[in-house]
Amino acid sequence: MNKKRMMETFKRLIEIDSVSGDEARIHDFLKQYFKTLGLEVTEDQSREKTGLGANNLIARLRGKRDVVPLLFSAHTDTVEPGTGIKMIEKNGHVYSQGMTILGADDKAGIAIMLEAIQRIQEEKIETGEVEFILSPGEEVGLLGAAALDMNLIKARMGYVLDSEGAVGRVTTASPTLYMYEVTITGKAAHAGIEINKGISALNILQNALNNIRTGQIDKNTTANIGFLEGGKAANIVMESLLVKGEVRAIDPMQAESLIQEMRQAFKIAASKYNGKVKFNIKKMATGYNLSEKTAVMKLLSLANNKLENKMISETSGGGSDANIFNENGKQVVNLSIGYKKIHTTEETIVIDEIEKATCLVIELIKNAPRSEG
Repeated sequence: MNKKRMMETFKRLIEIDSVSGDEARIHDFLKQYFKTLGLEVTEDQSREKTGLGANNLIARLRGKRDVVPLLFSAHTDTVEPGTGIKMIEKNGHVYSQGMTILGADDKAGIAIMLEAIQRIQEEKIETGEVEFILSPGEEVGLLGAAALDMNLIKARMGYVLDSEGAVGRVTTASPTLYMYEVTITGKAAHAGIEINKGISALNILQNALNNIRTGQIDKNTTANIGFLEGGKAANIVMESLLVKGEVRAIDPMQAESLIQEMRQAFKIAASKYNGKVKFNIKKMATGYNLSEKTAVMKLLSLANNKLENKMISETSGGGSDANIFNENGKQVVNLSIGYKKIHTTEETIVIDEIEKATCLVIELIKNAPRSEG
């Protein structure tokens, strides 16, 4: 493997600012890079729908028609602080200079794609068709992937290159995620003179909380209330209160049940105090849970065995673009590619892990099964 080239590519990628919503420059760079490598590049029109800085990109490596097509996906946006990133190599690790994130999440995934393609071409490795999907807006709600026209994607199975930890780890299950806002409306009154004429939004919340489960519900389910805002002054009965929370569950029915439980608790509490509640509930991701017997996992097991990687299947409490692909009928798991401490200025990635992940991508492509018929 051309380690120097791979790290130079990674450095170029992280030095292109692409905070969520500002992905245009890195997409322009990638369109040209893929075309230079001889791949066919398709750009959708999702930007009109998402309001992001760029459309989704699909780069196709053409190959044999009797081999099952594969997809590989990475996202192009980063979180803040992600402007002016500079890379430092130290003791086999890569860091930023400390004032920004590094952006290995997920530019390491993109660098892995680009290096894998070049090695496949240099070694004249025969492949089936491979689709490389680059999505903007992942960090702000999987927006790019959610807006992607799946009719543009031929592959029915593949791998997202976007998970923390050592190569060999794979996320095979990820939760359904709901986020909700509840606006509680009571009635203002002077707290010293006519407090009994008021309807406290806080009292409604307190009553509702008696019938709402939060925290770790079971090993695969969590619920959280993370934001409260309300009130005008200490001497005024709280007229309104905004509550923001979320529910995550591997079992979609469990997630739906908890949302309905929350909704019912607030309705009953508001009725008791003659107040009102208004709900804004949004499903952010649909969960998936793929067994070891699925085609995508069998291929992954084979590739890891050939490379002598220890494969560890994991359940995640978070979402990724893999959730979107699975929701649309594709078998896709999320692979660990070596980064750690993402979304912090201490973010780092092990150089050897980037190399191992590149080898794994190549091995997956080399061993893609023959298509039926």
